Amino acid sequence: MQKRALAIHDISCVGRCSLTVALPILSAAGVNTSVIPTALLSTHTGEFTGYTHLDLSGQLLPIARHLATLGLRFDAFYSGYLASAEQVNLIAEIIDMLCGDKTRIFVDPAFADHGKLYSHMSEDMPAQMRRLCAKAHTVVPNFTEASFLLGKPYLADGYDAAYVQTLAADLAALGPGSVVITDIRIQDGQTGVAVYQKRDKAFRLFYKPRFDGIFYGTGDAFASFLIACMLNGLSLEKAAQTALDCTHEAIRLTLQDGEALRYGVQFERVLPQLMDALK
Repeated sequence: MQKRALAIHDISCVGRCSLTVALPILSAAGVNTSVIPTALLSTHTGEFTGYTHLDLSGQLLPIARHLATLGLRFDAFYSGYLASAEQVNLIAEIIDMLCGDKTRIFVDPAFADHGKLYSHMSEDMPAQMRRLCAKAHTVVPNFTEASFLLGKPYLADGYDAAYVQTLAADLAALGPGSVVITDIRIQDGQTGVAVYQKRDKAFRLFYKPRFDGIFYGTGDAFASFLIACMLNGLSLEKAAQTALDCTHEAIRLTLQDGEALRYGVQFERVLPQLMDALK
């Protein structure tokens, strides 16, 4: 039977991120994906000015209540960028309303990167997002978000694998059974992802060569590739490795084409690679 997912992210009309990344990736992987938008932006907030930003908090529960009347069964719930810390309570209520015992809950706590909170994020977002992560089966923060969620200072470098493992274990202690942390910088010239599973304390690191630059939407692309793989039966470690491969290739193709980086990476061109991995 076809898998069904519910993705709750913002929509940026231009700039590959959030729902405009999650929806096509999950759909291409054969997952019937429903959406609830948290905000509507003309562009994402990185390297663009003058963008519009419409908070859709008032629509979240009405949409969810209507979906609840349809009798849908969701195999996966996937939350990303929230327009405000106040939306955490609404998303938690939606999880209780629409997710059953067998729904796999994925939370990408998309609120910070490169040691800083995103635009429009209040200082209490990390504390509020911790509550949402506690309801998840799998969380997919970047290194900045992982640090902020635990109230630890962001380290741009100078840490080792043991530090990352402790960070992942501490995140798992909040509630999720598995943790995947992106943007790990231990080895020079390499970017990595850390995978931790609480049940057996298994910890793995995967690396690819690092490209110079800021690549918007790659966290959304990675998390979406990861979830697409897991919903197609791949193990967490294999899914993380495949997601890293696909995200890395999307960056490479974007740089090769010379497209302005603020428009996001060319994930569309690696969907065939994802399909091959799922065969």
